[in-house]
Amino acid sequence: MKLDVQLRPAMVADLTAINDIYNYYVDKSTCTYAEQHESLDGRRRWFDSHGPRHPIIVATHNGEVIGWGSLSPWNSRCAYRDSAENSVYIRHDLHGRGIGSRLLEELIRLAKELKHHTVLAGISSDQEPSIALHTRMGFVKVAHLRQVGYKFGRWLDVIYMQRIL
Repeated sequence: MKLDVQLRPAMVADLTAINDIYNYYVDKSTCTYAEQHESLDGRRRWFDSHGPRHPIIVATHNGEVIGWGSLSPWNSRCAYRDSAENSVYIRHDLHGRGIGSRLLEELIRLAKELKHHTVLAGISSDQEPSIALHTRMGFVKVAHLRQVGYKFGRWLDVIYMQRIL
């Protein structure tokens, strides 16, 4: 069942909810290769590092943050300035309700508005729902890196997907 969600720019007041959503996946999933929880101070530094060309947005339902997405610099070298990497995370108990689609659709819209040329996504190859979401949104697989991550006692592959805007 789809949820009625509102999207808006993230605020400092959202950081605890953003961090709680993310840290759940540190312990339970390969959607992040982080193995240690992000501290709230670390999350604040992450938030502060995102400027106008690299927005962070949240999805809310009844005033509660239930998901978030961001555009981040793809690479710090200046020639990559018009390439961005996306991240989308949904509260673990709310998958399959269209929230990820809404967030990624908005990130693509923002990337176009901000004059990015391309958006990239690095996705663990076992994350089929994320791959399917990106495919539905017009991303194509451009690389497959074998056994580059090690989490939960096993080697993991990363695929890169790209959408040229």
